[in-house]
Amino acid sequence: MKNLYKLVFFLCIIGSLSNCTKEDEVPADVEINDFVWKAMNAYYLYQDKIPDLSDRRFNSQPELNNYLRGFNTPNDLFSSLVFDRSTTDNLSRLVDDYNKITEPPLRSSNTTGIEYGIIAEPGSATNVIGYVLYVLPSSNAANKSIVRGEFFYAVNNTQLTRTNYRNLLDNTQSFDLHFANFDGNTLTPNGKIVSLSKTNYSHQPIFLAKKFTNGSKNIGYLLYNNDFSTNYLKELNNTFLQFKNQGVNEFILDLRYNIGGGSFAKNITQIGSMITGQFNTKTFLKEKWNGKAQPWFELHQPDSLLTRFTDKINSTTPINSLQLTDVYIISNGSSSSLELLINGLKGYINVHLINSTTTSGNNKGAITLYNSIDYDFEGRSKNHTVTVQPIVLEFYNAKDETYTNGFAPNLTICTQEDLLNLGKLGETTDPILNKVLNYVSNGTITTPNCNPTNFEFLFNSVENQKLTDRGIFIKQDLPNTN
Repeated sequence: MKNLYKLVFFLCIIGSLSNCTKEDEVPADVEINDFVWKAMNAYYLYQDKIPDLSDRRFNSQPELNNYLRGFNTPNDLFSSLVFDRSTTDNLSRLVDDYNKITEPPLRSSNTTGIEYGIIAEPGSATNVIGYVLYVLPSSNAANKSIVRGEFFYAVNNTQLTRTNYRNLLDNTQSFDLHFANFDGNTLTPNGKIVSLSKTNYSHQPIFLAKKFTNGSKNIGYLLYNNDFSTNYLKELNNTFLQFKNQGVNEFILDLRYNIGGGSFAKNITQIGSMITGQFNTKTFLKEKWNGKAQPWFELHQPDSLLTRFTDKINSTTPINSLQLTDVYIISNGSSSSLELLINGLKGYINVHLINSTTTSGNNKGAITLYNSIDYDFEGRSKNHTVTVQPIVLEFYNAKDETYTNGFAPNLTICTQEDLLNLGKLGETTDPILNKVLNYVSNGTITTPNCNPTNFEFLFNSVENQKLTDRGIFIKQDLPNTN
């Protein structure tokens, strides 16, 4: 595991003092606040913009102690040290118990198996209409003849309205779902009623993977809906082996229904290595820290500032790579994982982004700091469980490019899909996939006509499941890590 913490901020040195004396000892009543301040002083990306974090702010440990006693809680202190929370840094956080910091669990949910959206019924001030986005394989709904693009309007004979649809669909364990035909203007019940029950459902690692062939182009297509945690790297790698054996020479990664999360830089680098493979050991990303940490790393551990393409998952399992020079990524929003993947790959290959808007531009990275001499988990204080996860760096690629302004799409899609023509996922009847396949095959780009019927979109069950984007972690030293 990469050691990031050898920039020692000696606990007995504040400002210009260089000799340890009894007065430099940290009293028990300020131990936690002392850790918070010193961790932020050493590593926080915006340390130079916070006057109270200045190296010249305090001339002695007792002076620092008096300052620290002015805060009722460690979180009050931490919040005062975060720079421009509303617009610049909304990612740094204090965690009161480091035992809460864990890898994301395998994704599961209590569901009938229908992922759906809700729109307002045209001409009605109260009624809403549901539509099926897709059905989860092997779920309760999977064998009930429900298909993507169908419409429903009632649960247990109760009309869905703006005020009741969440309660009826989310809080009812078993129910009858009433279907209808809808032409964009008029809703007509069609008599189809399906009985559904919710079960604890474990989401499949890979939702859909297949190959399309167009002349000499063997186009691999992966619809991936889960997070980018270590949980699914093995299955992703197996899917790339399948593509490799099929002679795939073009690749579409569909993240339209991806929930995000699991944002560890090493995981994103490994996925980038599956897409490529010809750049093993070359730089995937560079880190740029604050004005105190960066010079130290450059002098003492310059290689620690680089994350390189790899041919192994967790240094053991060989990566199955496609050796591609182009990748086509379908998204419908933004995440720090997506942006890091795009930027790292753009240092070497052509990345074609198919999106509804420019991405957000979150090029920041965080680490987890504990109250120990080197801020690592080992040697931490047993007196408390407080830890901090500050933003400490910005990411650049091998060409020293970053993405504070986000990435504009090469091919624009609509924020909302065409409800009257959703098609079938993984088939050319899916208008978005068909558009991208044409783009891959012949470079055709067409401008979409988004929401011509002016539907009012109220809810999307996939969007509701998206994980909070905490940014990218370089190192998250978990309590059970050796």
